Amino acid sequence: MAAPLPLLPVKRAATDDDAGAGASPDDQQGPGGGVAGAEARRAVKAVLFLAAVALPCLVLYHAVAPPADVLLRPGVVAATVPWWLGDPRGDVELEHEQDSEDARLERVLRAAAMPNDTVILTTLNSAWSEPGSVLDVFLESFRTGESTRALLDHLVIVSLDTTAHARCRRIHRHCFALVTGGVDFSGQKNFMTDGYLKMMWRRIDFLRQVLEKGFSFVFTDTDIVWFRNPVPHFYPDGDFQIACDHFTGDPDDLSNAPNGGFAYVRSNTETIELYRFWYAARERHPGLHDQDVLNAIKRDPYVAELGVRIKFLSTDLFGGLCEPSRNMSRVCTMHANCCIGLRRKISDLNAMLQDWRRFVALPRDEKHSAFWTVPRNCR
Repeated sequence: MAAPLPLLPVKRAATDDDAGAGASPDDQQGPGGGVAGAEARRAVKAVLFLAAVALPCLVLYHAVAPPADVLLRPGVVAATVPWWLGDPRGDVELEHEQDSEDARLERVLRAAAMPNDTVILTTLNSAWSEPGSVLDVFLESFRTGESTRALLDHLVIVSLDTTAHARCRRIHRHCFALVTGGVDFSGQKNFMTDGYLKMMWRRIDFLRQVLEKGFSFVFTDTDIVWFRNPVPHFYPDGDFQIACDHFTGDPDDLSNAPNGGFAYVRSNTETIELYRFWYAARERHPGLHDQDVLNAIKRDPYVAELGVRIKFLSTDLFGGLCEPSRNMSRVCTMHANCCIGLRRKISDLNAMLQDWRRFVALPRDEKHSAFWTVPRNCR
């Protein structure tokens, strides 16, 4: 069917009613002071009105807008511009800032999820999020790895303090602020200090929330560099799959030494209950971190009764400084584990990236001879 023709404006003759009700005396006069003159005066009034509105706006713009040369300087990203001058996320954040934590979490997870409702999660505080710190190395690994850049679209950075959240919003798309009342997670938390333990257990409780919402996840510490997409290497029959500080060679062997810094967990009733049991077990094992408590409960009869299928990931694919991968042609991730001290971690993580770039640049027939130069500072 042809599209209907547009309606044309209808001209009608002037009537006595027009002259009496809608027209001024000038409208009824001749060429010098008639209709044309009135239209000209109306046009002048319109111009003056627009000028009166535009002038204050122009003054406000110059008061708040950064100079053009600032926006063009290297290292200044678009997100440093106030939302009303160009950051498309600012108005969204303001619109939802009064939402509950639960509603904000649901929205962020939904936006980042893969088609099968799987997300990639990492947590960090301000010490790890500063420019040049661990977060920058972590994100750079996704950009230089094989088939990993697109995974950034599914990564949710969970910030444990406001400074880390502000940094996330400047450089990444999916950010979630995890607030813990009465606890300051902003500074560097040394291994096994009280602040470190609280941060680790807050993480376990948060991951349980994600599972309860129906989202599976790949959890990764931020001091892990990604070189290949790990998803194709997960076991098809594993509910809870976790990396190791030491791998015995058998993915079903409970003697493996798990490392909670990297795990793939499917959302189902078994894993939700496992995380509840794991979190509650902290009270029976005071002073231990989540990894040691997992070691304590992995043989618990209740875990066996749950029927959760536990798998341990090979260090050949998911290596670390405790036990580096032996094959750079297969490795997916490398973890700066078995290393205490933020500066040492950053140094060796950067060295891993250098090793990777050197490997990628090698001719195919020489790649088999590539090796890691780490640990260096984390010996």
